[in-house]
Amino acid sequence: MPLSSACFFRASRCPSAWLAILVLAWSVPAVADAQVVGEVDTVFKLIGPDHKIVVEAYDDPKVGGVTCYVSRARTGGIKGALGVAEDKAEASIACRQVGPISFAQPLRAQEEVFSERMSLLFKKLRIVRMVDRPRNTLVYLTYSERVIEGSPQNSVTAVPVDRSTPIPVR
Repeated sequence: MPLSSACFFRASRCPSAWLAILVLAWSVPAVADAQVVGEVDTVFKLIGPDHKIVVEAYDDPKVGGVTCYVSRARTGGIKGALGVAEDKAEASIACRQVGPISFAQPLRAQEEVFSERMSLLFKKLRIVRMVDRPRNTLVYLTYSERVIEGSPQNSVTAVPVDRSTPIPVR
């Protein structure tokens, strides 16, 4: 069936319109800008890439000198090669001071700093930064969520900031 503009207005009756919407949603770049640090194969797949655990580094865009390392599973096989596999909802996080900590602007008390798609449409890996003011500490939480249902798997880490550098909060 050819894809026409009339088809987009009646997406419920046009399978090719749904396919086009899925492709557009999937091709939107992720918010996160991660650098792959390394990966290990966990399951050999005869066709397509192996299942693996990937470790990625995310530099906090509003806090100089802090990097978060996230490890998570990546599904291989044919679905993984085509980019339609749904990765597991488990992830682990460790954020560390990797240089002098600096703040370009005041931070929100809690805000999402990274987000990356883990499946075609419904699942995202999220990293939220929270400011623990009494302890002058940055707390980072990672979790996976679905649009349809939440996921209880999560991981937390903290980066203490020297008391001589108070965390500016707006």
